[in-house]
Amino acid sequence: MKLIKKFIPYYKPYIGVFLFDLFCASVLSIIDLAFPQFLRILRSTLFLEEPKVILSRLGILALALIVMYVIRYLCRYYVTYQGHMMGARMESGMRKELFDRYQAFSFSYYDTHNTGEMMSKLVSDLFDISELAHHGPENIFISVVKIVGSFILLLRINVPMTLCLVAVVICMAFFSISQNKKMRATFSDNRKKIAGINSSLQDTLGGIRVVKSFTGEAIEAEKFDRSNIAFLDSKNANYRRMAWFHSGNNFFEGLMFVTVLVAGGFFIAKGQLTGEDLAIYALYINIFINPVNVLVEFTEQLQKGLAGFERFTEVMETMPEIVDKDDARELKDVKGVIDYEKVSFAYGDEEAVLKDIDLHVEAGKSVAIVGPSGGGKTTLCSLLPRFYDVTAGSVKIDGTDIRDVTQKSLRSFIGIVQQDVYLFNGTVKENIAYGRLDATMDEIVEAAKNADLLEFIESLPNGFDTQVGERGARLSGGQKQRIAIARVFLKNPPILILDEATSALDNESERYIQESLDKLSVGRTTITIAHRLSTILGADEIIVLDEDGIKERGNHKELIKKGGLYEKYYRMQLGAV
Repeated sequence: MKLIKKFIPYYKPYIGVFLFDLFCASVLSIIDLAFPQFLRILRSTLFLEEPKVILSRLGILALALIVMYVIRYLCRYYVTYQGHMMGARMESGMRKELFDRYQAFSFSYYDTHNTGEMMSKLVSDLFDISELAHHGPENIFISVVKIVGSFILLLRINVPMTLCLVAVVICMAFFSISQNKKMRATFSDNRKKIAGINSSLQDTLGGIRVVKSFTGEAIEAEKFDRSNIAFLDSKNANYRRMAWFHSGNNFFEGLMFVTVLVAGGFFIAKGQLTGEDLAIYALYINIFINPVNVLVEFTEQLQKGLAGFERFTEVMETMPEIVDKDDARELKDVKGVIDYEKVSFAYGDEEAVLKDIDLHVEAGKSVAIVGPSGGGKTTLCSLLPRFYDVTAGSVKIDGTDIRDVTQKSLRSFIGIVQQDVYLFNGTVKENIAYGRLDATMDEIVEAAKNADLLEFIESLPNGFDTQVGERGARLSGGQKQRIAIARVFLKNPPILILDEATSALDNESERYIQESLDKLSVGRTTITIAHRLSTILGADEIIVLDEDGIKERGNHKELIKKGGLYEKYYRMQLGAV
């Protein structure tokens, strides 16, 4: 009931369509109930008249029935079309809500949740919710109207026989309720298992190049088989429970006909029921049983929809860890002074990755961060755009705590070039202009020129309109990196983060990319994470960071003279001072 109460408000924007849908559903039910009653009335009135009278009135009767079924046709059309569209619009709105909530989550959420599972919630779960949104109220309403209406009419024909029928229905209801609880658990397990398949599939297809290069097809097939078989086992339990549910209800439906036949024969023998009334009674039994069947079938749909909605609400009720303050202001006129003051950070309940870090960077200066893997270099840089929030201390830009400004304005002043470049499946132009959709073609061309990319783009068959493929699969590593650099040139931020931007490239590509990065860094406050020390020799300050914090700081010459950790790294890489 708690889930249903949470679900009801989603009907509010479509209340007009919803109410008229129920009105049309009630008209359908009334027309279905009316036909046997017409037959009963005609049997005792018109059909007892002379043949001439019957023939003279058949045209009017046919016209009245045709009008009735035209109305039924129009109502059915509305219920089928507008009712389904209402469900589809609700699904679309909920999908937008879920997508927006996913985008609001910080990196920590994505560190612990799989993309395939999130996609399953966006697609499969919401489809089941949509079907429930449309068919749920409609099926319940039609069924209740038909059951109550036919029940009243059955009572008018024969009360004792109808009471016998009610006893069977009550037993059927208790059986359905008991099975329903067990069935819901299996549907919930189904949702988890199909999410597991999506997760396995996304993981394999996303890393297909690694899979093939290491001939890991058999490994991936085994992993997929495990999740696939787990889903099959879950389906097996689900279908077994459904079989109990449906076969049990079919048994009770059979009992209803047995009850009518036996009780009808008994009351005919007692002179309390005529054969004609029993025939009419049998017609109403079909009308009575049909909505019962609908409710039984709907129970399966209800459990699927509620299982999906439960997973939907789990996400929607998960609050983003990083949110703007109510009084957060826009960050403006950034010069680029950066301060880390007593900064500590830990991932969840794990041991702190950063401890009491103090770092000051003047506007327009360049700082390089080096150190062993796992020392917290990338984490330190991720705190600046608030991809994570500090556990203790503060990060400031131009003296303003970044938690006091909006995330959007903060990130608009920071450009990031990473080692693992992500390009969207679109054109070269769309990828360069990703951060500035309002950019003119001249500005996009200028950004490409600054990134030394223009000559390459002009050599492509479709120039700037050339498709790059999924994740930029049609381009080399250096070409993708240059597009990423052009993207930042176009954004033109005062603060720049270079996260091992050249470490995955060959020496020649690295040299050209480094020239582009040097050009990009001019006039900007730049923080560079580097494994290749040859790329940071000209940095204003070099920070040596490990798991214990900042070990050394100074420019290249100063750190070489110290003969410490930096000098050790430098000799290991280059072999000489």
